[in-house]
Amino acid sequence: MGDLIGDWATHIARAELRCTLPRRWAHTQGVANRAAEVDQVLNQDASLLVAAATLHDIGYAPRLAVTGFHPLDGARFLRDEHGADERLVRLVANHSFALLEAEERGLHEELAAEFPLLEEPLLVDALVYCDMTTTPDGDRTTAQDRVAEIRSRYGDDSVVGRFIRRAAPGIFASVERVEAALADQPR
Repeated sequence: MGDLIGDWATHIARAELRCTLPRRWAHTQGVANRAAEVDQVLNQDASLLVAAATLHDIGYAPRLAVTGFHPLDGARFLRDEHGADERLVRLVANHSFALLEAEERGLHEELAAEFPLLEEPLLVDALVYCDMTTTPDGDRTTAQDRVAEIRSRYGDDSVVGRFIRRAAPGIFASVERVEAALADQPR
C-alpha cells in the first residue's frame, strides 16, 4: 500500500508542477527524496510522509492557485478533487509552519478551522525537516541556509519574509528534533 500512495502522489505532483513550474518540481522531488531517507523514524507513517513531501507544494500550480496561499490551495485541491486522506491533507495544509504565514495573509482562522494541525509532532517535524533542508533546485542544504535563501528571495518586508523570520526558531527546532531521532536509529 505504501508504494501506491507514493505513486499516486508522484503522478499528481508531476502532472501539476513538472511543465508549469519546473523549479518547484525539482524542489518537490528533492523533498520527497529526503522523506524517503528519514522514513525509518516514522515506521507505519513512512509512506504518508513521502506522499506529503511529494504534494506539499502542489498548491503553487497555476490552475490551483485560488487564494494565492499554496498550503491552503493545495490541501483543498487534494481534498476536493482527489478525496485524499485527511491526515495527508492536513499535513499539506500545515507544512512548515503554514499557520504563521496564514496569519500574515489574514487566513489563519480559515486554515485552522478547515485543516487543524495534526497532533503528531514527529510526523509534522519530519515534513518541516524535509522541506527546510532542500533547496529550490532539490539539493541538500541546512535549515539556516534555506531560511536565509527564502529571506533573500522574498525580502524581509514581504509577507513571506515576515513569516519566515517568525517561523525560523520553530523550523530550526523541528530540524534538530528530527536529526536527534535519526541519530538514535540503529545503524
